[in-house]
Amino acid sequence: MSTTLKTGIIGCGKVAGIHAAALAVSQKSSFTAVCGRDEIRTREFAARYGVKAYTDVTQMVSMEKLDMVTICTPHPQHRIPAIEALNAGAHVLIEKPLASSLEDCDAMLSAAKITGKQIAVISQRRFYSPCLRLKQAIDSGKIGKPALGVVLMFGWRNEAYYQSDPWRGKWTGEGGGVLVNQAPHQLDLLQWFMGSEIEEVYGTWKNLNHPYIEVEDTALAILKFKNGSVGNIIVSNSQKPGIYGKVHIHGDNGASVGVQTDGGAMFIAGMTSIQEPPVNDLWSVPGEEDKLRDWVKEDADFFMSIDPIQYYHQLQIEDFIDALIDGRRPMMTGEEGRVTVEIFTAIYRSQRDGKAVKFPLVPESDRIDFDGRL
Repeated sequence: MSTTLKTGIIGCGKVAGIHAAALAVSQKSSFTAVCGRDEIRTREFAARYGVKAYTDVTQMVSMEKLDMVTICTPHPQHRIPAIEALNAGAHVLIEKPLASSLEDCDAMLSAAKITGKQIAVISQRRFYSPCLRLKQAIDSGKIGKPALGVVLMFGWRNEAYYQSDPWRGKWTGEGGGVLVNQAPHQLDLLQWFMGSEIEEVYGTWKNLNHPYIEVEDTALAILKFKNGSVGNIIVSNSQKPGIYGKVHIHGDNGASVGVQTDGGAMFIAGMTSIQEPPVNDLWSVPGEEDKLRDWVKEDADFFMSIDPIQYYHQLQIEDFIDALIDGRRPMMTGEEGRVTVEIFTAIYRSQRDGKAVKFPLVPESDRIDFDGRL
């Protein structure tokens, strides 16, 4: 494979601009085309980046001989363009989450296997320096075995946010609320850090203070992992103006490590900037407690020197391109993206059934209640 890949984008919404900027400046990407359903909007988007506009995925991939596409459509609309792109010969990188349903996840992963193409999902917070530092500490045994993992995410979304696109805040349009749209980053980090398959999840969700939307704004869950570890998840879009997003991992030797991935008002793609730098906010590894202050300053200084919105997306896009060129798996795979969908699907089913949900989960082909969401 060439050391420069021909790339394209499917979808012209807010997050597509971040992908376009990253693809346009990458020395390993020849950003060539964009595909969207609205012809006028797609042409306007294409003109901004000097690329070709299409309204048909198969035609775009085939005509332009694209090596790779990124998908930036609403969550329930990932499946069809992903499979079309795979069948036409392109590798696929999908904006989070991988999908809003397990059925869609499995259809895309099956298509990737059949075509021999790579499929991966955006989870750019894995590339934050504090997250990489935390993962390295865990993998090197500094906290023993991860015994307890905790996700705390307290954010805010106002009515203007939900009115900014017609699909937001609707079960069929968005696929869910805070679990599907805002929490996937933290859910991914939790399972990545814990390093064990999940055994079962007990969860519940509520709409606390957003009467103008159909979906949940708050969810809680307890997780059991197959290696005996446990986890707790609390995620919410109901705290003005947004407090923080944190993932803390406590080891069986008593040491703890943590990262605050988000602080203050939460980032909204195409609408707001990142308010606070990601930092390690907890570190009690013996002999390393005094390093935290230096790391926080180092990470904050670096954060101020870059455009963090584009930078971390670009790191993951570059990793995916490098994986294709080198013939290796990317840092974040489609299979790992499915685990995130399993977690939020389990929470929806647990609320519906009033009991813990055992893993692994399979699509519910005999039901039409969207895993308890409808």
